[in-house]
Amino acid sequence: MPTDGLEHLGLADDRIIAGRVADGDVVAMGVLVRRYGPMMKSCAKRIMRSSADVDDVVQETFIAAWQKMDQLEDPSKVRAWLMRTVSHRAIDRIRAAKPSIAAEEVELPAAEKHSPPRKAEVNAAVDALREALDDLPDAQRQCWILREVDGMSYRDIAEATELSESTVRGLLARARRTLMGQMEGWK
Repeated sequence: MPTDGLEHLGLADDRIIAGRVADGDVVAMGVLVRRYGPMMKSCAKRIMRSSADVDDVVQETFIAAWQKMDQLEDPSKVRAWLMRTVSHRAIDRIRAAKPSIAAEEVELPAAEKHSPPRKAEVNAAVDALREALDDLPDAQRQCWILREVDGMSYRDIAEATELSESTVRGLLARARRTLMGQMEGWK
């Protein structure tokens, strides 16, 4: 069976994949979906309260990427572009749906490892964190989630949010200060 190198496309760097997507390569788009879809879904899930809308937001982001990939100035930064787009769409979905701001999804420890009083305390702390995150301004919450939950660097957050690194650092500092104050009783 003749090969044209497509079996190795999954190993190609982002610049090559994005370039091929911009040229209309469906297989390359599939590589982007497999490569970044789970990360985008995780990011959107942490930003949005309703997990029912997460798949829609990720799908809308990939549709926009398919349509606008040829407008991406630096194809090697496709990851940051996708993360910025999905986080903006998630925040837009929240703004359209609510007065209630998105909260962080926090996994609770396995039930069998904790006594009922400990589980109740953990649940209360998680609820307090959700409320504290809900109270943060959108930009602070977005930067905090990208840094503390997704583990992104300041530079990657700056690219994903289209902010300067110094602005990202300032937003994170304010978010951390606010969260520390609101979570003081949970130390």
